[in-house]
Amino acid sequence: MSQLEKIYGVHAVEALLRHHPKRVKHIWLAEGRNDPRVQTLVALAGENRVTIGQAERREMDAWVEGVHQGVVADVSPSQVWGEAMLDELLDRSEGSPLLLVLDGVTDPHNLGACLRTADAAGALAVIVPKDKSATLTPAVRKVACGAAEVIPLVAVTNLARTLEKLQQRGLWVVGTAGEAEVELYQQDLTGPTIIIMGAEG
Repeated sequence: MSQLEKIYGVHAVEALLRHHPKRVKHIWLAEGRNDPRVQTLVALAGENRVTIGQAERREMDAWVEGVHQGVVADVSPSQVWGEAMLDELLDRSEGSPLLLVLDGVTDPHNLGACLRTADAAGALAVIVPKDKSATLTPAVRKVACGAAEVIPLVAVTNLARTLEKLQQRGLWVVGTAGEAEVELYQQDLTGPTIIIMGAEG
C-alpha cells in the first residue's frame, strides 16, 4: 500500500468523505470534540465504513503543520492529473468550459485559494506547469476548504503547447495583469475560456 498522507481541517476531510470516500482510511478527532460539524463527519465516516479514533490535541499538533481544528484523516496519496485528463474533461463537459491556468504560482496557500475560487466559479480544471509550481499538499487542501477534492489539478510539461492545443479546441485565452485596461468583470467570459494568472511576485 502507498504511504498514507495526513489531511486536516473539517472542510477538507468532509469533502474527501463526500467525493472520494475510498481514499479515507482513518479519521482522528481531538478528545472531547463532539459538536455538530464533527457529528456530520462521524455520520459520513459511518456510511463509508471509515474507522474513527481519538487523539490528544498536542499529539495532533505534531502530526500536521497547520490549524487542524481537531480533525485529521489518514488518506491515500492525492492525485495530480496529467495532460491527457484535459481531453477527457473537455469531451465530457457540457456548455462552455472554463479553465484556470496558473503560471509560476509556487506558494501552497495561493494554490489552495485559487482552487477554492476556481471551484466557486465553476471551472472545469486548474492547470499548472509540472516544474516551478505548487502542487497538492495537506496545506493546499486545508486552504482550498474541500475544493481540492472536487476540481482536478492538471500538471503539464509544456504550458505553451497545452494552451495552443486548447485554443485549437476552440477555447479563448484571457490573460490577467495588474495594469490591464479592462477589468475581469467587464470581459465577456461566457464562451469556452481559459483564464491565465501569473506569478505571485
